[in-house]
Amino acid sequence: MIRCYFRYHPSLPAGRERDYSKTMPSPKFLLPIFAALLLTAAAQPKKEPPPPPPAPAKVPMPAVTNEFVQKQFGDNCTLLPGASQYVADMDGDGIDDLVVAAKCKNPMADRNEYNFMVADPYNSFLGFGDVKVTSTFASDVPERRGISLLIIHGAEKGAWQAATPKAKFLLINLPFKNLTVKRLTVKKKVMLGIFMEEVGEGEDTSSVVFWDGKKYHYQMLGAALD
Repeated sequence: MIRCYFRYHPSLPAGRERDYSKTMPSPKFLLPIFAALLLTAAAQPKKEPPPPPPAPAKVPMPAVTNEFVQKQFGDNCTLLPGASQYVADMDGDGIDDLVVAAKCKNPMADRNEYNFMVADPYNSFLGFGDVKVTSTFASDVPERRGISLLIIHGAEKGAWQAATPKAKFLLINLPFKNLTVKRLTVKKKVMLGIFMEEVGEGEDTSSVVFWDGKKYHYQMLGAALD
């Protein structure tokens, strides 16, 4: 014989509804939860929008003269005839800088008096980092000896034309025959680079020099620029 057992549940009196509010959490307990959620959301770091790309390079007006170059780098430097001149923000600080090609006879002798840095990005790339040594390297072609790249980082007031610029660089031993300054992407960051068509051992190849935040860095690209 099968026996069935039923448990009796007393019903509510007629006309009376069950009070469901007693089963819901009190607002006193919900407020701390909402406050914690708001604080967590506020603590999340906000993604800054990427900075706008640098403005395209332009030509200095009027053109840079030997008088200006020698005032900044000494009498041993003269402009390279026919070479392009560029005004552009090379170090990403929003201030115009200057890039010109020149011939400099003895840059190491003048660097302290005129307060500029002599650097050799090309030979540093090849593993020769001592500029005191690489500054003595001479090209086998007499016309190439002393060819340098002069870069002036502009000051807040006066930019590259300031009497005392932010910084000055004389880059030696770069095997360029043509220069152009245009945009370059490095590690998802858009900056300006000095693109070069090379001569000598790198004939028919191209390379770029750019500011990496601490120094000017040389990088091979391979095919010649269009």
